[in-house]
Amino acid sequence: MNHPRRLQILQAIVEDYVHFREPVGSKALVERHQLGVSSATVRNDMAALEEEGLIVAPHTSSGRIPTDKGYRTFVDRIAAVKPLSGPERRAIQSLLDDAADIDDVMERTVRLLAQLTHQVAVVQYPHASGVTVRHVEVVDVGGGQVLVVLIPTNGRVAQRVAVLHGELEESHLLELRARVLAAVVGRPLTAVPEVLAVMTDSVAPQLRPAAAAVSEAVSALAAGGTEHRLVMAGTANLARSTGDFHLSIGPVLEALEEQVVMLRLLSEMEQDARGVAVRIGAENAEGPLAEASVVATGYGPESQSKVGVVGPMRMDYPSTMAAVRAVARYLSRILGG
Repeated sequence: MNHPRRLQILQAIVEDYVHFREPVGSKALVERHQLGVSSATVRNDMAALEEEGLIVAPHTSSGRIPTDKGYRTFVDRIAAVKPLSGPERRAIQSLLDDAADIDDVMERTVRLLAQLTHQVAVVQYPHASGVTVRHVEVVDVGGGQVLVVLIPTNGRVAQRVAVLHGELEESHLLELRARVLAAVVGRPLTAVPEVLAVMTDSVAPQLRPAAAAVSEAVSALAAGGTEHRLVMAGTANLARSTGDFHLSIGPVLEALEEQVVMLRLLSEMEQDARGVAVRIGAENAEGPLAEASVVATGYGPESQSKVGVVGPMRMDYPSTMAAVRAVARYLSRILGG
């Protein structure tokens, strides 16, 4: 649509509906916004917007609310994502900079984003593609056991105890550690099992059982580091928006809990020139999210992993887009992406 005044009226309807949570009439538009035209002209323009499928009249009101198409038109007309305020940026930086490890970073990220947007926040753990082994430590803890510590480049430290089925001399332990490091450092997590299998076959027979035990532990830790999973916070925000869903929030909550659904959706979302991706209502391929909107963006190396929010279509899109993009940028900075 290329009609400036009607676009202005559509924008006003979206903003008022988001703010007041009630259908918007022509009289309210004239009173609240400097439209420069009469109520009769506004009513005519609203009728045209309704004919184009951008707004609709609920059964219980003479006012109008935006449709999926109306929200999409509004979002597409947002010229640029506004920056967050100074206090908001400082709050993000101070909270995320104090995180202890990658798990703490993920938990803090979703809590912060849920607070900023008043929506459900989700963040995908750093994508395994491109994540390599930074270091492996093998520490004798006695009793024929060693503690194996894996440190990948995404910062998610993991550890596991390996049973060697017998004591190992210190020199042999140092040799085994050196061989493991030589085999895996700099390698992708997905390649760890294969290279360690070759390493195990190459060691002296007396070291082979211990090498197999340590290799199994490192491989298990590497597999854990490649899992695709989400961290979520703010479901209470969704519960407070039950009136925005004609049916029930149950399917939306189920889709959030079913991580495969959300991971698939996030992987399909491609950010636009503004640095964010927005899916509105029926644009979400998954049926349970047909009444919801998803705002997300990538972070980390090549922006492969996603962070974003899920909420009702009646959402403050400009502020939400700004918060998602800002949090993603700080997350990339912290993780060295």
